[in-house]
Amino acid sequence: MTINNRRNFLKTAGTLAIGGIALSSKAVSLLNFKPKHAVGIQLFTFFNVMDADVKGTLTKVSAAGYKEIESAFSTKGGYYGLKPKEFKALVNGEGLAWKSHHVLGAPFKLPPGSKMPAGADGKPITIPPMLNLRDNAQQLVDEAAEGGVTYLVCANTPIGSLDEIKQSIETLNKSAELATKAGLQFCYHNHDAEFKAVEGKIPYDLMLAETDPKHTKFELDLAWAIKAGKDPVEMFKQHPGRFPLWHVKDLDAARETILPVGSGTINFKPIFAAAASSGMQHFFVEHDMPKNPYASMASSIAYIDKKLLA
Repeated sequence: MTINNRRNFLKTAGTLAIGGIALSSKAVSLLNFKPKHAVGIQLFTFFNVMDADVKGTLTKVSAAGYKEIESAFSTKGGYYGLKPKEFKALVNGEGLAWKSHHVLGAPFKLPPGSKMPAGADGKPITIPPMLNLRDNAQQLVDEAAEGGVTYLVCANTPIGSLDEIKQSIETLNKSAELATKAGLQFCYHNHDAEFKAVEGKIPYDLMLAETDPKHTKFELDLAWAIKAGKDPVEMFKQHPGRFPLWHVKDLDAARETILPVGSGTINFKPIFAAAASSGMQHFFVEHDMPKNPYASMASSIAYIDKKLLA
């Protein structure tokens, strides 16, 4: 091989090697690529205003940058006064995806001493009779399947005594079995009460232990768990893959007042960094009964896009 030929060979080989390194780096980059999560919102955020203008609310949600929604309760009954397929068409028409729906675990009862919250007119709201999983599981599952959602979530259930907890877990297991048969993933959503001892037992621990991990997952409300003294990241380590859904809201320093995401004291960064271990597939911003839900949702998504998903 002549010197010139050798030089050309080495030059070509070097170019190929560099190209190989570049290709390898690109391949690694592609392998490590994590798509940006779509930001969702729980429509309970708009409980006081949505029924007055369902389509208008969804239009504003979409315009704010949200891509997914989780539905909840309505003073109109059903799905904001609509049938499942009608509501799905309305949601999709606004460029949104309907991923999840909240239902009650047992007949609705106000806590002792509580009053119904006031609506937009300042008067106590009235709610039509609502279906619940204890008495109407099959119908609720069938309607959710008809609407094409992926997740059916029990929003709350009685846990005031061990007998109530036992009955609630039986309801969760029955509902999860029906949901699985219908092609839905069943989940349970927490508040802070589930982490408080009842007759020496922690309701949430019993729910985790006495439900099938394949059929019953959990929608972890991060703020309520933190208010109860729990560390979501540690929960993910202890129960990996059990939390495909999250609720994201913020709290003040006293852990008493709910605030838009990013305007309180919760450090969300380590929680979002541990998303893979939790099994998180979707998360929904939620703000319970804010004075201005539209301002709250705008503030929350601005922080999430800039600080958590950038």
